[in-house]
Amino acid sequence: MDATTALDLLTRQAERAFEHAEIRRERLTRLLTCQGSDLTMTVDSVLTAEAEAAPWARLLKRIDRHGVREGLAAEREKATNDLLGFGISLSTSMVTNAARLAEQDGLRRFLNATNGMDIDETPAEEPAPAPAPAEEPVPAEEVAEVPKVTPAQKRTLVAIRDNGVTFQWNKDRKVIYVKSGDRPRADMVEWAISQKWARVTPAPMSVGLGVALTAVGEAILAG
Repeated sequence: MDATTALDLLTRQAERAFEHAEIRRERLTRLLTCQGSDLTMTVDSVLTAEAEAAPWARLLKRIDRHGVREGLAAEREKATNDLLGFGISLSTSMVTNAARLAEQDGLRRFLNATNGMDIDETPAEEPAPAPAPAEEPVPAEEVAEVPKVTPAQKRTLVAIRDNGVTFQWNKDRKVIYVKSGDRPRADMVEWAISQKWARVTPAPMSVGLGVALTAVGEAILAG
């Protein structure tokens, strides 16, 4: 399998894991506002989803630094060593035990999902599409009313502000990268841009298209 195909496959699998974890977190957040809710199964589902997403998040960071083949090999080695390092002793805390079991299950799922991926070589880079013209930021004085946002939307804006978000191209597909921190979903970033809470910024084609908050986005986070 060539590196481009592998990157596309791994990115899609990672995004599914991130989306699954996001849905579980939002459900827990809703239940926390309802007095008398039984949170046991919901907390377990959040622990499981977060543990499943964790190795994928580390993998994408490794790929960003070292490339697809080396990044995948390094994360699979870490996952294998972590699994071998788990003991059989249990804690007196049920939450701690549940988290440990979820982490082990997440590592096994990651290793199964990436088993047998033989990446041959990285193909020559194809020219990226010409960048779209940067949108003009909305002046601060024009922010008449700060929009209400969901927790997921707010996390996306925080990531755009703090994590160095860029759009890059894998053939004809845009992929989100960050310099540090959590990587927001591409569709959430594009939605923020469509709402004029964020805008694309000029950047060298080797870097991709930068993304920055508009005055509206800044006002949302300041509220």
